[in-house]
Amino acid sequence: MTAHLITGAGSGIGAAVVDTLAERGDELWLLARDAGRAKELESRFPGARTVVGDLATPEKLSWALSHQALPDRLDSLVHSAGVVDLGSIADLTPKTWNAQLAANLVAPAELTRLLLPQLRAARGQVVFVNSGAGLRTNPQWGAYSASKHGLKALADALRAEEHDNGVRVTSVYPGRTSTPMQAKVHQQEGKEYDEARWMDPASVARTVLTALDLPRDAEITDLSVRPGA
Repeated sequence: MTAHLITGAGSGIGAAVVDTLAERGDELWLLARDAGRAKELESRFPGARTVVGDLATPEKLSWALSHQALPDRLDSLVHSAGVVDLGSIADLTPKTWNAQLAANLVAPAELTRLLLPQLRAARGQVVFVNSGAGLRTNPQWGAYSASKHGLKALADALRAEEHDNGVRVTSVYPGRTSTPMQAKVHQQEGKEYDEARWMDPASVARTVLTALDLPRDAEITDLSVRPGA
């Protein structure tokens, strides 16, 4: 059975990815920030297994994972979790910078490092759900965009390093998607949120599945998806 570990499974794109994989009967491992969240995920996705680890403190992930059962082989690791806080460079504090860099960049790097043996064993794939902000930026988006630009660099380096080990690496760059994070962004921007204007998370999940299901003779490296007409 194909095994996947997904972060950010509780909402948005991550939840849509889990729904799609669950429908076809794949083995699911979901990262939860704490035991309470793990119970919520297990209730929402029957049959899925959970792993507890807080992406806000990447330096503690190694200890946390070492005390829990993990799959022997991992066909994919899908990084879908993320945090955002907008603000001008003139106003952003180190605390805000560090929180976004930790969750959006350092934690994915550390989680990937810890799970590389399982990914290599399965000749698996790492998918980074990045953002359009990982390719360009705008005023007020400096810290978030910097974390996502860094995530692109992480993916590009990892792809080159792990090619000979048979591990594929894909970055997906969604535009605005109807998620709780998008609602928060609109609030911070002072704009009215209309979820109908933006992509359904299930549409972005399909792009992730396209990359995962591609035959082994090919690899999608970078994939942008934007709201349709």
